[in-house]
Order: sequence, then structure tokens, then C-alpha cells
Amino acid sequence: MHDPRHLLEPSAEAVRRLARRGHRLDLDELGKLVAHRAEAVGHRDRLRAQLKELSRTVGAHHGQPPAAAAGTARGLKEGLRAADAELRAAESALEEVMLRIPNLPADEVPDGTDEDPAREVRRWGARPDFDFAPRDHVDLGTRAGILDLQRAGRLSGARFAVLRGAGAALERALTSFLLDLHTREHGYVEYSVPHLVTRQAMTGTGQLPKFADDLFATRVAERELFLIPTAEVPLVNLFQQETLNADELPLALTAHTSCFRSEAGSYGRDTRGLVRLHEFAKVELVRICPAEEAAEQLRLLTAHAEDCLRRLGLHYRVVELRAGDLGFSARRTYDLEVWLPGQDSYREISSVSDCGTFQGRRAGVRVRRGGRKEFAATLNGSGLPVGRTVVALLEQNQRRDGSVTIPPALVPYTGFREIAADGRPVD
Repeated sequence: MHDPRHLLEPSAEAVRRLARRGHRLDLDELGKLVAHRAEAVGHRDRLRAQLKELSRTVGAHHGQPPAAAAGTARGLKEGLRAADAELRAAESALEEVMLRIPNLPADEVPDGTDEDPAREVRRWGARPDFDFAPRDHVDLGTRAGILDLQRAGRLSGARFAVLRGAGAALERALTSFLLDLHTREHGYVEYSVPHLVTRQAMTGTGQLPKFADDLFATRVAERELFLIPTAEVPLVNLFQQETLNADELPLALTAHTSCFRSEAGSYGRDTRGLVRLHEFAKVELVRICPAEEAAEQLRLLTAHAEDCLRRLGLHYRVVELRAGDLGFSARRTYDLEVWLPGQDSYREISSVSDCGTFQGRRAGVRVRRGGRKEFAATLNGSGLPVGRTVVALLEQNQRRDGSVTIPPALVPYTGFREIAADGRPVD
């Protein structure tokens, strides 16, 4: 969220930057809402001052107010209650608009929309060179009996998956490998967090109010909770309405959770397999720091996500998203795209974002330095989504006969070096 005063600055800098991402800011509407709130604050404060002055006058009469003063006091109190209600309504109307304004793109972010190709930054490794037509992960997993989409469909419908045998073992091994790497070598603290959170938490990280259709909500006995779309939500909101000491920063947090997304805007896309599911597992990375350190923290976070792919020997590229393709809360984003031979294309496997102080302001996460408080910067990234990484491992490491080799870094976790074409783990 933004300070509305900054959006209304005469330079119109915010208007220009929001236009880069395709968002039109209605300055007239915003100005009227800010003015209405200011008027409501002024009216309430004047009534408070009058009531205070009346109380002082009554005090001079040893607590025995004249009858006229008592009537005036009653009128002022009634007026103050009405003024408080008017102010709450004015603040609510302003907040409703402010919560729907996305973050401002950083100046370094390239122009363009989601229709334009992202700017490629670098590549690592080489594409696997097969002397046969590579299969996709659905074909490989189904033939081996380690992926069962048919039974998953009977259980839950479309966009769900069941892994069995060596497939489930690979998923478990990958999760342990990723958490060990981030906690033992990258310096993250692991958290186990709830999968159900409040509306306030979803608002704090920017999922609400704009993306309500993308979320799964529950309501029991008038209590509303939301299934998390990413562990970013609980990890950032652990510190909502808290003030952190600057010498304790940066914070580096990680969690492995299930994630739940309705994929409302993805009809007809990636309907087969593990690439786009309603429920999937992911290891998330979050960093919290003072605002001026965000650029360095983005570099570190990106490097940590890349390290996962490199240790697994997976060929990938890094691209920077254009202004019109940024997520709602992000001011700058790098996508890591892994090569999937079965699709003959690169697909996003990690999105690493600098959100600046946007989420800190929404969630009330502050930093104390000396006698000054300011909003904290937050950054997040996938490190990694487990299902999509399984897809990349199966497709990049397949053999002609349908067997799949396990990267050396995972062997201590799986206990086997390959998955045979019939799904058997092979030591």
C-alpha cells in the first residue's frame, strides 16, 4: 500500500510509474477521498477540543456544571459520536481504493506488457541433448506408475495429482534437500506455519481484496479463513503490526507448505500433470530488511534460488519481468525458468520479487533505528516449488527406455540413484 500523499504529489511521478504497468490512477477520485478524510478529522478534532474546553470550564465550578453546560456537553458527545462514525466511513472509503493500487515499478524495470518477452539476464548449463524424442513428465510418470492423475481426479477433480512409490519418495527427498540447503548453507530459519490465515493476513501481503477469486476460502460458524496460496503470506504476516530492531535485520525465513490456488484465470492452460495444480507443495523464501538494503537482498535471494537448480544440475535461464507483467505487490521481479524437454520450452520454476515497503505498510511491519520508525522492505521467492521441480527432474534426466536418473545431490535423500521405467527405485 502507498501513502496517498505521495501519489498526489504535483510531479505526478506515481501516475507515470503506475501507467508503466498498465494501471490508471484516478487522481480526482483519490484527491476527493483524501480531502473528505481530512475534513472528517478536522471536524472530529474541533468537537474534541470544544468538549475538552467545556470540561475545563465545568471543573472550575467544582464539578457542578450549570444546566446549560450539561446540555451542551450532551450535544457535543452526540456530535462526537457522529463525527467518529463519519471519519470511520471516510477512512474505509479511502482504504478501499488504496488497497487496490499496485506497487510502483522500480526505475530499473524494463518497459513492456505481459505480451512482450521478458528480458533474459543469463543462462546456466546446457539443454539436455537427446538422441530420441523426449517424453513429458505425464507420460514418464504414468508409464512408470509413479504418477496417478486418474485416481486424483476421482478424489478431487481436475488439477490434482497423486504421486506413489518412487515418485512420492522423490518429492519427500527433494523437500528435505531444499530445506537443508536453505537452513544449513543459506542462513534461513525454518518455520512451520498455519495453512489457514485471516483476511487481514491476506490483505497484508496483497492477495486481498483484488484477487479474491484466486483464493480458497472457508467459513465455519461465521469465522472466515483462507487457504494460503504461498507461504509468503504467513511468513511476512508473522510480524504484522510489529516493530523490528534494525540490528536484528535482515531476517531470512523459509517454510515448506502446501499452497492452494483456484487458477481462476488459467482456464484451459496446463490442464495435464503437475505444472499447474489447485494444491501443490513449495519451499518459500522470505527476507525482511531496511528499505535501502532491498537491492542487495534481491541479489542474495535470487542466488539462493539459483543454487537449488544448479545443485540439481537443471538447465535454466533467468529473466527480468517487464513493468506490465509484475505481480501486484512487486516492484521488481526475476523469474527463473527451467527447461522442460517434454514441452520444448522454458517454464517458470521460481519468481523472486522485491516488494519494497509495499507489504510492510499494508501489514504494519516496521523497523526501528534510533528514535525513528519506518516501514520494512520485504522480498520473497520460491526455493523451490516441489512439483514443478519433480517435472524438471523427470524430463531433463530421462533415458530412452523411460527410466530417470537421480542427481547426485539427491541420492543421499532418496536412497536410490534412478527410477526404472517400471517405477522401481534402483540403488
